[in-house]
Amino acid sequence: MNSQFTKLMRILLGAILVIFGLNKFLNFIPAPELPDNAAEFINSLASTGYVLQVVGIVEIIIGTFLLLNKWVAFALIVLVPISVNILLFHLFLDIPGISGALLVAVINGVLMYKLWPKYKPLFN
Repeated sequence: MNSQFTKLMRILLGAILVIFGLNKFLNFIPAPELPDNAAEFINSLASTGYVLQVVGIVEIIIGTFLLLNKWVAFALIVLVPISVNILLFHLFLDIPGISGALLVAVINGVLMYKLWPKYKPLFN
């Protein structure tokens, strides 16, 4: 995973995760206007008092691992359920906002493909 392309993808994904993870706490990027059912879903997650914060912390940790090039294979596999849920949220509740979700899911998939030899023992 030493090519310039994969390095760029790793850094881009790491930066996206750190920025959006921090935004869950600092709110420096204004939330977009969501359709009613999507807003209702996000509000229900926010009303738990912990779900969005835990996701934000996990995003920051994964993004930091990616930016520092540490535990990358582990970070990418932990990111899978998060990126799938982001993608499904936009697919079913906010299709106009799906481009960012697709970007995260595709980069995650590409990087995992590049690291496939590290995952191969999991399937033996």
